[in-house]
Amino acid sequence: MDALTHQSIETNGIRLRVAIQGDGPLVLLCHGFPETSHSWRHQMQALAAAGYRAVAPDLRGYGESSRPDTSDAYTQLHIVGDLVGLVDALGEKSCVLVGHDWGAIATWNAALMRPDRFRAVAGLSIPYMPRIDQQPTRALKQLAGERFSYILYFQAPGVAEAEIEADVPRLLRAVYHTHSGAGAAQRAAAPPAPPVPRDARWLDTLIDPAPLPAWLTPADLAIYSDAFARSGLRGPLNWYRAIDRTWELMAPWRNAPVTVPALFMCGAEERGLLQYRPAVEALPQTVPLLTKSALLPGCGHWIQQEQPGAVNAALLEFLAVVAPTQRARPAWTIGSASPSCRA
Repeated sequence: MDALTHQSIETNGIRLRVAIQGDGPLVLLCHGFPETSHSWRHQMQALAAAGYRAVAPDLRGYGESSRPDTSDAYTQLHIVGDLVGLVDALGEKSCVLVGHDWGAIATWNAALMRPDRFRAVAGLSIPYMPRIDQQPTRALKQLAGERFSYILYFQAPGVAEAEIEADVPRLLRAVYHTHSGAGAAQRAAAPPAPPVPRDARWLDTLIDPAPLPAWLTPADLAIYSDAFARSGLRGPLNWYRAIDRTWELMAPWRNAPVTVPALFMCGAEERGLLQYRPAVEALPQTVPLLTKSALLPGCGHWIQQEQPGAVNAALLEFLAVVAPTQRARPAWTIGSASPSCRA
């Protein structure tokens, strides 16, 4: 099997550090928060073995990639521009995009803006959500009321950084466990908790102290912790601070559908699923070429790490149709019923 390598690539005026494994049709893997390209370690091997060129960047603001200071440099137009430039730098005309969490949002937006460059997409944990009619932070304030909202908490520069950077391993362990399938089971077995007040900290909403998740080794946690200890959290948090600016810039795509073949997967224990369910149910209309929308039982937010076997199988099934290789032959075609279940 091809070995995993790393290199730095100049794109869209910045530098991205990328992991590369395999050779064949290009598949770009976009991580979420708070993660890095390491979150795709299980998928890189599986994709390379199936005849694909798997490339996972540390996205803008993360790891060893460039970290612009201002939040205005983190709009979705910037992120999509990075991905277009990365495809160019890799010598390709188009590719398949796979994204998780914030990476899923970037993946949906990339397909929305540049379907000529991103011919198929897979979104994990976060469905495609067309632009809303109200400024995001204003809508969140109305929805949250007197309750804590982590997105609103992240808006003030320096506040969340101070909390997280005070003990990065503790915070990561807590967030990974809380939003996993095991964390969901722990919450379900406990007495109902009172609402967290608006002036709380992020850690007040998490299970702490938290056990190390079964799907995350001490070495994996150390890789994440060391990455954020070196880079800090300002870049990743700036993605959240750019949501209003992104909303302003994306007015031309209001109510626009994603028009390329797509796959959506989500953990059945995803903590945000209740909030996202209307968007999930609307996917056949907002993503007309959706091939499958699947829930993974017992799985939480960190889907490709919690259940890599199920995620890999679904991705390879999808890729065999939209980007077949000599080692990946389609068992079905776009427009036919997928052999797998729908949510």
